[in-house]
Amino acid sequence: MNRWYQGLNLRPHTCETGTQPLSCTRSAQVSPEDPGAQFLIRTGSVGRNRAEASLERAQNLNPMVDVKVDTENIEKKSESFFTQFEAVCLTCCSRDVIVRVDQICHKNNIKFFTGDVFGYHGYTFANLGEHEFIEEKTKVTKVSQGVEDGPDTKRAKFDPSETTVVKKKVIFCPVKEALEVDWSSDKAKAALKRTTSDYFLLQVLLKFRTDKGRDPSSDTYGEDSELLLQIRNDVLDSLGVSPDLLPEDFVRYCFSEMASVCAVVGGILAQEIVKALSQRDPPHNNFFFFDGMKGNGIVECLGPK
Repeated sequence: MNRWYQGLNLRPHTCETGTQPLSCTRSAQVSPEDPGAQFLIRTGSVGRNRAEASLERAQNLNPMVDVKVDTENIEKKSESFFTQFEAVCLTCCSRDVIVRVDQICHKNNIKFFTGDVFGYHGYTFANLGEHEFIEEKTKVTKVSQGVEDGPDTKRAKFDPSETTVVKKKVIFCPVKEALEVDWSSDKAKAALKRTTSDYFLLQVLLKFRTDKGRDPSSDTYGEDSELLLQIRNDVLDSLGVSPDLLPEDFVRYCFSEMASVCAVVGGILAQEIVKALSQRDPPHNNFFFFDGMKGNGIVECLGPK
């Protein structure tokens, strides 16, 4: 049986699972808003540890999977704790925790995932190291000259009834390298024009979480909006790019958690974990960003080439 771990929050709040994820949100205790975005939590659970409140419904998703809850602070976990798993998934953690755990996983050939939802925006990231997988493709045959399309043509023909299995390998980079792209090179500047602004939004939100120890709150919307704009200027300047890459109205759409965005991002994250563990089909290398306002997602491969 595959064993994988999903750690949640830098506060005392983690969980361990067999082959199914235990989906939770970001604070140690259940808040009144949580049931709207977290379907595993029963009503009447306000004040309970979020992982413990999610355990019953998570277990019921697949009775054959042994789901366990571990409430120890993730920052206190030793390297040996993570090496017992084939895959690790972090949500709602600080940038420092994400980088540290990813480094542990990368060194020990453990598949690493992380993801979060901020209002209408969400992301996932994967570092699978050197990952081999198989892909099933439809066979292609060439039609002989003069058979179907005239004597001067030769075209490829797809036969959906015949497939072939192809073995491939893809190489991932650590999350630290993906977050610290050097945008000063000519190649990076050219790629910058094609890079989604959600990548820079993620950098701002992770810095906000580091500085405040929480995510932007609707209870302090005015204060947090001003701080987000200041962080945007500081972070993008440190990256060597223009703050205009992230328009000022971004602050309107990154508060709280939207249930529909949670469903999409959580589904993608779970899908990628299953694909990685089964070694079937091409994985997302390495970021996936979802924009709930536009209703679309994009895969970005960022980091050293």
